Amino acid sequence: MDEAGSVRCRQALPAPLGPVAVVLGLVAMYACAGVAAPLVGLRPLLIVSEAALVVPGLILLAGFGIPFRDGLALGRVDRRRVILSIAAGASLWAASLGLLELQYVVWQPPPGYLEAFRRLHEALRPADPFDALFSVAAIALAPALCEELLFRGIVLPSFLRALGPAGAVAGSAALFGLIHLDFTQPGVPVLYRVPFAFAVGVGFGALRLLTGALPPVILAHATLNTITLLATPLVDDPSQPMPDPKPLVGVALLLAGSALTGLSLRKSQRR
Repeated sequence: MDEAGSVRCRQALPAPLGPVAVVLGLVAMYACAGVAAPLVGLRPLLIVSEAALVVPGLILLAGFGIPFRDGLALGRVDRRRVILSIAAGASLWAASLGLLELQYVVWQPPPGYLEAFRRLHEALRPADPFDALFSVAAIALAPALCEELLFRGIVLPSFLRALGPAGAVAGSAALFGLIHLDFTQPGVPVLYRVPFAFAVGVGFGALRLLTGALPPVILAHATLNTITLLATPLVDDPSQPMPDPKPLVGVALLLAGSALTGLSLRKSQRR
C-alpha cells in the first residue's frame, strides 16, 4: 500500500456492523426507557430513548476513526435543497398515508392497536405553545435526527460497497421498518407499521443518495413527523369509532404523493 493509501480515512463501517449498530441501539433504547420511565414524563422519555438508539452507532464510528462530519455526510444545505427536502417530506407523508389507508382495507390491525396510538397522541396533545413545541421535539424532531443519523447516516453507507445503491437503500429501509415492530402484548410482535416504515425508508434512502448529504433527509423526516403530529387531531376523533376504509382516497393519496415525491427527489439530485 502506498503512503496515500495508508493514511486514507475509512468513510463507513464494514457492512456487517450496520445491523450490529441497530441491534445495539435497540438494546440501549429499551434499557434507557426502562430506567428513565419512572423518573421522567412521556416527552422527555421519548427524546432520551431516541438519543440512546443512535449512541452505539456513533461509538462504532469513533472506534473506527471515522470523522462524524465525513462519515455522516453532515454538509451544508442550500436554501433550494431545504425547500425541496420539506416538499419531499410532505409528499412522502401523503404517499404513506395513502399506503396505510389501502393497507387498512385488506389488513385490519389487531384489536386495541389503533386505540393505543390514539391514546399516545391524546397524551401528547399540547396545553399551551411551550407544550406544543415540546411535543414536536419529542415525536417529530428527536426521532428524525436520531433515526436518520443511524439508518441513513451509519447503516446505509455501510451497505453501499457490498450491496450497491439499490441494495443499500433497501437494506437500511428494511432495518428501519423492523424497528417499527410493536408489542401490544408481551412477546407478540405486531408488524402493522413495518410496510409503511419500509416504504418511507426507501424514500429517505433515495434522498440521501441523490443529495449526497444527510441534513436533507433529517429535514424531510422531521417534516413528515410534524405533519403527522399536527394532522392527527384534525382527522381523528378519539371519541368516535374507527372510520370505514376509504380505498379511493388511499389510491389518490398514494399516487399523488408518490409522483410529487419522485419530482422532489429528482430536483434534489446533486449536480
